[in-house]
Amino acid sequence: MTHTELEEKQTQQSRKSGQFVVPGEPLGVIEEFMAGSGTYVEEGIIHSKTIGRTLLDMLSKEVSIYSLGHTLHIPRTGCTVIGQVSEVQNRMATLHIVNVGKRQLAGFFTGTLYVSDTGPGFVETMYDACRAGDIVRAKVISEKNRMVHLSTVDENLGVIHAFCSRCGNIVSLSKQRLQCTVCGKIERRKIASDYGEETLLREKNENKSCGKIGK
Repeated sequence: MTHTELEEKQTQQSRKSGQFVVPGEPLGVIEEFMAGSGTYVEEGIIHSKTIGRTLLDMLSKEVSIYSLGHTLHIPRTGCTVIGQVSEVQNRMATLHIVNVGKRQLAGFFTGTLYVSDTGPGFVETMYDACRAGDIVRAKVISEKNRMVHLSTVDENLGVIHAFCSRCGNIVSLSKQRLQCTVCGKIERRKIASDYGEETLLREKNENKSCGKIGK
């Protein structure tokens, strides 16, 4: 986003304190504001460094962030996350991340899973690994350019709850085969080793502090 584009965007929005922001979100340009606490400058644009709410001091022309606490969680490299598949294409899938470790996220984050990162062997198409609506446990392998890249290669990673691509009902695992409990359709997924056993808000304790940020 250029300085001109950012200024035009901000002109359309009300200038006031209290706006909820996440890390990396643009706040203004250095020609107009000074960067206060909880912010950083990149290519002349001021960004939020943490999750919190904006504090705009129009008298001193300074923008800062009021952190919402010490125990907010965001996806970080090495963390295990849980998300729901929102879109699937031939070579990649997009996930709406809802948990980091055992904690619910503070804010909205999207992760990208490429077909090459779904399993230890060759997977021909993303549709063999997951489908829209599936609940997936994955590992964050990169945050490059503030984009969350995921992997389900490990045995304990992958789809933990799947839904039938024909009728939308729950798919059960029996004798190493995924089958819809209603219409009987056989499904293919890259599943986690504990498929069907995990609840959405429960995760292993080793990730308890993963992704924690503070002031």
